Amino acid sequence: MSILFVLLTFLLIVSVMYFRGPKAAEDSLRVANQSGDSAPLMINVRGLEVPGNYAFHPGHTWLNDEGHQNARVGMDAFAANLLGEIDSIDFSEPNRWVRQGQRLCTITRAGRKVELLSPVEGVLVAINQEVKKAPNRAIEDPYRTGWLCSIKAPELSINGKNLLRGPLVPVWMKNSIAQLSERMQAQSAPALAQDGGLPIKGLLFHVSPELQQQLAKEFFLT
Repeated sequence: MSILFVLLTFLLIVSVMYFRGPKAAEDSLRVANQSGDSAPLMINVRGLEVPGNYAFHPGHTWLNDEGHQNARVGMDAFAANLLGEIDSIDFSEPNRWVRQGQRLCTITRAGRKVELLSPVEGVLVAINQEVKKAPNRAIEDPYRTGWLCSIKAPELSINGKNLLRGPLVPVWMKNSIAQLSERMQAQSAPALAQDGGLPIKGLLFHVSPELQQQLAKEFFLT
């Protein structure tokens, strides 16, 4: 079901980009003169904060175009809520090429691991050392001080066509929350019906390893 939704979403993006043109797509991805530590414009989606001007990979990582082919990258609030408290985040080596939709980092908690995917293709030029030292900053403040890394992305405008942005983001985020709640109902492990139906924080590491793997595949696409 989730794969079908992703495919339908991509078809919608392609249709929108066809009529708006490549320049409009690039402009909508860019936030002019915005530093990584400035507060993005936030909207609330069923209890989760989402920047209205960031682009999102379907695997729940985000991208902020900082200009000059530089992209700042992090996990979104849905991923942060699903992961909860974590022990470490391990990245690919700096100055190595990462591909869009391939492994960006590995997150560990109590010996259990989950991977997140890169929303963009390019060279990993910087890792947030504050997050390396205090991994839970990525959980507590995923869009500002908890950013993960910076990538030099020469094909940023092309990669952007595969990302979710604008009015598609709240719809996609609501769908993810609803899918997760339905998934847990089907497992006879209902999510807490509070804060707009959000599941309990850290749910991914409270379920069996088998179910964790299924949820990671469904929502993180790994």
